[in-house]
Amino acid sequence: MSQTPLSRIPTSLPKQRQRLKYQDTALGMVSTRSFPAIVGTADMMVKSADVILVGYEKIGAGYCTAIVRGRYPDVRLAVEEGAKTAEQFGQLISKSTIARPMPNLEVIFPLGSRLVELCNQQRGYSRLSNRAIGLLETRGFPAMVGGADAMLKSADVQLAAYETIGDGLCTAIVRGTVANVAVAIEAGMHEAERIGELHAVMVIPRLLEDLENVLPVASYWLDEAEPLPVLVSSPVETQAAKPIALPALEKVPVEIEEPIEEPIERHEDEAIEELIAEPLPAPQQEMPDFELD
Repeated sequence: MSQTPLSRIPTSLPKQRQRLKYQDTALGMVSTRSFPAIVGTADMMVKSADVILVGYEKIGAGYCTAIVRGRYPDVRLAVEEGAKTAEQFGQLISKSTIARPMPNLEVIFPLGSRLVELCNQQRGYSRLSNRAIGLLETRGFPAMVGGADAMLKSADVQLAAYETIGDGLCTAIVRGTVANVAVAIEAGMHEAERIGELHAVMVIPRLLEDLENVLPVASYWLDEAEPLPVLVSSPVETQAAKPIALPALEKVPVEIEEPIEEPIERHEDEAIEELIAEPLPAPQQEMPDFELD
């Protein structure tokens, strides 16, 4: 079974909304056949009630569907207001409100509950945030490129991205101040009509965070956050100790002198014993004195 992924996933949700369980919320959908129309519809839906914009789904042939979640009264109000905006464009296809959709429905379709993890995937900070947005939709790629060129040359705006939804419909998205965006859209309309077919236009002065995170932005305008260094002790490679080569020593011949024989000094006790062992000399007898006559 093939699933059509959402074109964009919101990267972050307010904390008070994150606590809201999707299983206890209603589901609201409004379908149009124009990308500027679906953006204007989604903008009205999130501004008219306390709902979460899950994203928009493209099914080809120009059909787009905005999907919101929230409590049933808020979702019902958001769907009605979004449908009125789509009718003003003349692009309303259908609308629907479902109270507490079944879990099996959420597992298969991109309706909200399985998007909680995907919402944590951050795409980086866009340098074009907090600016007015202008959308110029044409039928045919040359008309869109010509219209985008005219918009960039006529006012101080930046081309943020472009979107294709099938049936030959493609939309150029510009960002800037409200005045510059309005001037750029007017110039782009004339150029697109000259080259091909102009299908729809839209100018939104201020976008809410939900819609800001859903709209496409070229990677050129994204500042990805640098990852923090991971403080993990890495194993230190130890090398075996290598023997140090000593310099060769010069061999010098050594002269050995003969030892000098010195008289051995005898111990005092040994000398006494030797004296005792020696025989004493015989005593000399005194000769008597003779008188000579």
